Amino acid sequence: MRARLRTAAMIMLLLLAGGSARAQSKVGSTVGAFLRIEPGARGAALGNAGVALPDGIEAVYYNTGAIGLQDKAAVQYTHSFWFADINYDYAAFALPVSGTSAFFASVTALNSGEIDVRTVDQPLGTGERYDVSNVALGLGYGRRITSRFAAGIKVNYATERIWHTSNKMLTFDLGTVYRLSEGGAILGFSLSNLGPRARYSGGDLNIQYDPNEEEHGNNSALPAEQYTDEFPLPGVFRLGVSVPYVISAESRLLFLGEALHPNDNSESANLGVEWTGYDLLALRVGYQTLFQEDRELGLTAGFGVQGDLGGNRYHLNYAWAAHDHLQDTHRFTLVLVF
Repeated sequence: MRARLRTAAMIMLLLLAGGSARAQSKVGSTVGAFLRIEPGARGAALGNAGVALPDGIEAVYYNTGAIGLQDKAAVQYTHSFWFADINYDYAAFALPVSGTSAFFASVTALNSGEIDVRTVDQPLGTGERYDVSNVALGLGYGRRITSRFAAGIKVNYATERIWHTSNKMLTFDLGTVYRLSEGGAILGFSLSNLGPRARYSGGDLNIQYDPNEEEHGNNSALPAEQYTDEFPLPGVFRLGVSVPYVISAESRLLFLGEALHPNDNSESANLGVEWTGYDLLALRVGYQTLFQEDRELGLTAGFGVQGDLGGNRYHLNYAWAAHDHLQDTHRFTLVLVF
């Protein structure tokens, strides 16, 4: 037991050391940023250190390799109260098709609600209203290749719409899970939001164009369309470890740590600890974006209750996450296992 804990602790220290590396920040340079919003309250309360979560449908967002670990059908629904009264909803379904493989599907929706259109000439509003709406559909497959190793892949089709302008994205997620020991220590690796660049198009980019402003009598109102640049997707690489520790027959701990390398920000690390008692109550605390330059996030916390419901299993989780300048966020997740 001590040797296993020492090995896992060394891995966590290496991960955290890697997270302290500095890189040029490219914040705001990607599209599809809503794909980075973590949909599970359990992982969010654990500082989003979820790439090595040992079980459950909530682990799939962080690591598609977890699809291969799903041995029972499960559904997940999450509602998040985001900044500025923005609503975020997520639903997922996992279906094992054999003893070693499973399919996964998810739907993500973010909506700003209606916003007044304001201009320089009419700062109190023009009377028009618009909204921002983002949707992503995902399909995945995972397989338990050996008793210790599982891998998975997920394809996502996502759209972002701002009034009459939108873009479309096709992304891919890859992940693996490796069980380090019989005691339950897990090493996880994932790549998320891989795919080609995307650009915006739509009616809001239509203009009238005069090809020669110095020439009189020509058509000075030719219909034209402005083209935006193509922007990369918000890719992220995760590598992490989880280590369980049994206190007694009724009480246990789970330690999690991971390092992240996003393509639009500096490297960082996430940490989390979960205590579970009597297979009924779970208390969680974490810290996210440790070592990140100019970080806005930090402390997280939450709890969960679980039990039997008509022969099925339920998990009800809540997460709170602090934000330095914007509002704190709250997530509620319900998971049913059949």
